[in-house]
Amino acid sequence: MGIGPAFGGGSGDGSYDLDAPSAAERPAPSRRRRHRTALYAATGVVVIAGAVALVANLVPGTGDGGQHGPAGAAGATVSATAPVSGTAATRTASPSASASASASASPSPSSSASAPASRESKAASGRPAPAAGPALTVATTPYFWDSPCDHAFLVDRSPQNVLPPPPQQDAVGWATAYGAVSANRQTVRLTVQGTGEETVVLEDLHVRVVSSSPALDWNQYVMGNGCGGGVDTASFDVALDLGTPLAMPVAGQRDFPYKVTESDPEVFHVKAHTSGHDVSWYLELEWSSGERHGTLRIDDHGKPFRTSASKDASYYAYPLGSHAWEYVEGT
Repeated sequence: MGIGPAFGGGSGDGSYDLDAPSAAERPAPSRRRRHRTALYAATGVVVIAGAVALVANLVPGTGDGGQHGPAGAAGATVSATAPVSGTAATRTASPSASASASASASPSPSSSASAPASRESKAASGRPAPAAGPALTVATTPYFWDSPCDHAFLVDRSPQNVLPPPPQQDAVGWATAYGAVSANRQTVRLTVQGTGEETVVLEDLHVRVVSSSPALDWNQYVMGNGCGGGVDTASFDVALDLGTPLAMPVAGQRDFPYKVTESDPEVFHVKAHTSGHDVSWYLELEWSSGERHGTLRIDDHGKPFRTSASKDASYYAYPLGSHAWEYVEGT
């Protein structure tokens, strides 16, 4: 955060040059000379006092359980810049120095010394540059999977009326067209990045449940069949059946806080699961950067994430080389 113009020098940088008598005007000390000297001394005191007041005003005040069938993570990559809500300390410069100095000083500095050139003064002041706009962005992948077998959807349609499973990047459109709901488990991938050089501290991640009702009695469609076992890369596990779900670190991941900048993002996998409910939920990310702080809501592009347990372990699969969904009896 820039401190504004420095004092001392020409009038172009907001300082004051006091008039001084030339060598040719140096008469012997007299009562008139002493009167002029006193006047300059008084004027200097006023200017210094005004400078101190300006500087003072520029300093600111104050995870996996409950699974039926082979369903697993979630998928379709859709990156979006999330809105950020927060607060910032107001930093405005004081107007020019005291008007009593204007008669013998150069023109007063501009009162709009509000630090857009703070990048240059950052090094001199030792304070972070002021952030304009959002402090961070989040790219959200509501349906993420490491392999197609890791995810299934519940769809209230017969297999004759459901198209083949989509690739992960098209999962959002496929699920939206059918009103599909993630079955049993859902992995949400978050890529969090700062918008500038300033460090943004990610203080905590909270799970907020909008509604919880009995599990859906819909058909389960698996996005892949005959897949091998994948590596569990989820960072945080969320048990949606708990009264107050928590995002718990798993697989050796440390808990919050984390730090991000524009050049140093973080990627989080949030794996939610339920064994008996239809749950609508979203996330809240607490952040801070200097004197700014806020809470960012993370959801499925404006609506809550939704995960439901399946009615049983049976499901429909679409084997490679097949041209139709095939029913697989649950065990």
